[in-house]
Amino acid sequence: MATNEERLRRLALHDERCIESVLAMNVSDVDNSGLDPRTHALVRLSTLVVMGGAPVSFHWHVGSALAAGATKEDIVGTLIAVAPISGLERVISATPEIALPIGYDIEAAFEAFDDPP
Repeated sequence: MATNEERLRRLALHDERCIESVLAMNVSDVDNSGLDPRTHALVRLSTLVVMGGAPVSFHWHVGSALAAGATKEDIVGTLIAVAPISGLERVISATPEIALPIGYDIEAAFEAFDDPP
């Protein structure tokens, strides 16, 4: 049996097996929704933005969306679509965490603007 520390670490890392065993949830269950996997992943990502998710959760959900066939444009479009509902602060807060797994390091881009040529 896992220690409390190990369970907490695995939950923080969004370990699917841990979530399924500890919380009795199947995080990959698309069938019950009736949605195609791409749409399902984008809906979940938008919900995470609205709720103000943790960075590791954003990374995991973006990876899931890309694996399900979503494009970078779909992911950015999801951010834009959810902004009027979630509020701009939630979208701004989520943007760096969503950008990184699609290959854009916003922090590095800002540093490039700060460095004089």
